[in-house]
Formats: sequence, structure tokens, C-alpha cells
Amino acid sequence: MIDHVFPLPGRFRAGLPGDVAELSRLLTSGRQERGASYLGKPALLSAYLRYFLPWNIFLLSRLLSSLPLDLKPNDAINDIGAGPLTFAISLWLCRPDLRTVPLEFRCIDKTPAVLEAGKKLFIALTADSICKWTIKTIKGELRKASLSIEIKGKPSALSTVVNVYNELFWNFSPHDKDGLMQFAYKNCNLLSSLTESPGNILIVEPGIPRSGEFISLLRAGLINEGRSPISPCTHSGACPLTPVSKPGSGKAKWCHFAFNTEEAPEKLHKLSAAANIPKERAVLSFILTGTVSSDKTIKDGLSKIRIISDAFPLGSPGAMQDSWGRYGCCEKGLVLVTGNRKSLERSRSGGLKELRLTGKVDTKSGALIAFMDG
Repeated sequence: MIDHVFPLPGRFRAGLPGDVAELSRLLTSGRQERGASYLGKPALLSAYLRYFLPWNIFLLSRLLSSLPLDLKPNDAINDIGAGPLTFAISLWLCRPDLRTVPLEFRCIDKTPAVLEAGKKLFIALTADSICKWTIKTIKGELRKASLSIEIKGKPSALSTVVNVYNELFWNFSPHDKDGLMQFAYKNCNLLSSLTESPGNILIVEPGIPRSGEFISLLRAGLINEGRSPISPCTHSGACPLTPVSKPGSGKAKWCHFAFNTEEAPEKLHKLSAAANIPKERAVLSFILTGTVSSDKTIKDGLSKIRIISDAFPLGSPGAMQDSWGRYGCCEKGLVLVTGNRKSLERSRSGGLKELRLTGKVDTKSGALIAFMDG
């Protein structure tokens, strides 16, 4: 569909992997070099549409397909930093139950060319369907903890910020914890003011340690606004992953979820390999707040544990080979879920398990220990 809506002449296709690699550099190590509207450049926009957009849709669709989003007819959605309508396109693809629900999307981005590209793609994608969604594109941006424009209309039932804060929190030194916390709390106040009281707020960022730390701060700030986490958290207590790491605690731990990419299109994998940035897995960190379900039914003695890491071997060399672990989170804190490799790898990233805590504590991480049977 992207190739159909934005045909790329053959003379430019050979340079596409190089454009993707350059854009990747500008988004990471070269972020100081890029201008405010870097995606307004045709070559970089083409690279974004053909590499970053499909990968983001692939990852976001995995998440949105199972999130409890409470959207009703005529609800409004604020999509801040919408880019080429990544959120709206992902939601359309993975949630067919919402396609016939009249919804108003207010898609806000600082680069009109990106918004226009996304709208063209969305129109083409929905051309053969009855689409009751209204897409409004608005030029504006998030500036520290305020929007450059006023969003007109009723408060939204859902406010989303996807892959935006990772462009902003790098302005804070890793040592400026107070500054980062104040920035997070001010943004929580902003998002809360734009969202109706029973509405949802969804924030998604790349699954890197700094994002995990910032998501944890946003979680605390949203709770302070009276908005309880409903996913991935199993509780509204203190986040056991704040701070992300402590001196001498070994490997840093942060809340993130990984998805394998075997089902991604072969064409996308080939482009990724040609740009020397192949993806064997896609990783994200996120927080969704809203009305917490009153159903807390759980068997006596068990704890609801959210799996938040990959599987890894336990013990030192020479120890029992089939002893593996994955970190999880529950109301009582960080959990080390142990078991054999097969059973742990079969449990998907982000999965919710009901397990019994053993009463023991892992001496290395300080995590509570739970055991998972085959």
C-alpha cells in the first residue's frame, strides 16, 4: 500500500537503504544535527514511510490488539505527535471491532508533510471499507509540557503519545533526576487536562532503559492525577523498577516487552538488512491508564505477575543447565519467575500469570521468587 500511494522511481530506490541508515543515525547518535522539521525532506520522509512506519505499525498493532481501550460512538482521540498517522493506521489494522464505531481523531504533528502523507495512506487503506472515522490533521507540537496549539472540542476519551518523549527526555542529564521527574509530572498534568475523567491515556516509547525509567515516572505522575494504571501494571502501588538500576545491583532492569519479527513482511526484512539495521525482535515500553476493573478474582495464595523481560539462564557456569528466569512485576514488587527454559520461553512477553510466591528472595536482584511449572 505504501508503494502504491507513494511510488518511488527506480533511480531513487537504489539509494533507499542509505537514506534509511542516515535517518536512523539522525534519530539516535546524530539527533543534535537534525532540524526541527527533518522529515519534511523528501528522501528522509520516503525512508521513514518505507522503514520506520511499517515497523512501528507492526509493533504497535501487537500491543493495541489486546489493550482494553474503552471507546464508544462519537468519542474523540487526541494523537499527539501523530507522525504519518501511525496510531490510527495501526488501530484500524488490528481492531476490526472498532472500524464501524464513529470516532474523531485529532492528529497533531509539527510537520504538515508527514501528516498529509499519513492521511493519504489512511484514505487508501480504508477505501474499500465503510469508514466512520473522522481524521483531523493539526499542525502543532509538544513543547516541554505544553502544546503549541489549542485542541478545540470536547475532552478526549483517549489521549495517545507514541514515540514522542524519547525525542525530549534526552535534553535532561542522567543525573538530573529532579528535572526529569518535574518534566514527567507536568506532562501528566497536561495529558490529564486533555482527557475526560473516565478516559484512557496511552504512552508508548522504544523499549530502552531510559524509556523504561521515564515511563515509570509518568506512571507515578498519572497516579498523582488520579489516573490508575490498567496495563501493563497489575497494581497501583510503587513501581519496583524505579529507579531503573542501583549502583552495584548488577544488570539494569526496566519494564519492556519484546515481540519476535518472524511475521513481518519479507520485503521489510530485506530493506532492514540492506540498511544494516536488521530487526530480529521489536521492543517497547508503555503505560495505559483508565478505569480499573473491579474484578480482582484470584485463587488464594496466588499473585498476578506480568512478565516484563526476556528469558535468561540462572546460576554460574556449571550450574544446572535447565534453570532459567524471567523478571515480572506484581503488587508485592519485582519478581524473578524461575523454571525450565521451555516453559519460560513459551510464556509470551507481557503475559499475565497467576503464580505462587515461594517466600524466598533472589540475593542478586532482591526480587521475590516464583516458580512456573512446565
